Amino acid sequence: MPMPFAADPVHTLYVDHHRWLQAWLRRKLGDAHQAADLAHDTFERVIVARQAHALQEPRAYLTTLAQRVLYNFWRRRELEQAWLDALASMPEECAPSPEDYLLVREAIEAIDAWLDGMLPKVRQAFLLRRIDGLKYAEIAAAMAVSEASVERYMKQALVHLCSAPFAPGD
Repeated sequence: MPMPFAADPVHTLYVDHHRWLQAWLRRKLGDAHQAADLAHDTFERVIVARQAHALQEPRAYLTTLAQRVLYNFWRRRELEQAWLDALASMPEECAPSPEDYLLVREAIEAIDAWLDGMLPKVRQAFLLRRIDGLKYAEIAAAMAVSEASVERYMKQALVHLCSAPFAPGD
């Protein structure tokens, strides 16, 4: 007699908790459509993580993932608002065309996706070096870690960026 087909754990997790997660996100955002999009993004992360089969507390797991997705959403919205504010303060003749605006927005989203894939300390060290121009010793002092840790974080950042499946210019 054939064994019954085992249900896909991601499918089971989705069926059991999607409605709850979407309602949780709707309460946080006040927007049902945006909540649906972010619930979708959260389940994308579940699929990528491939951990749905071993969950003891599925709602706690989904909440943690959804909070990360929500944080990234708010961060992207702040970046976009800063860009829009900068555009509004420019003289009309200097304002970028809609095509240029789209290219800048895509580049910002690509960079944000790159950075999102890094561990927090790796991302912090990378940004302190590349954006703020700090030396390794200064980064070590700012992060309260050794210079060897900063070197390791920078190597991890560069490996991460070199192995990324896309680049802002693509």
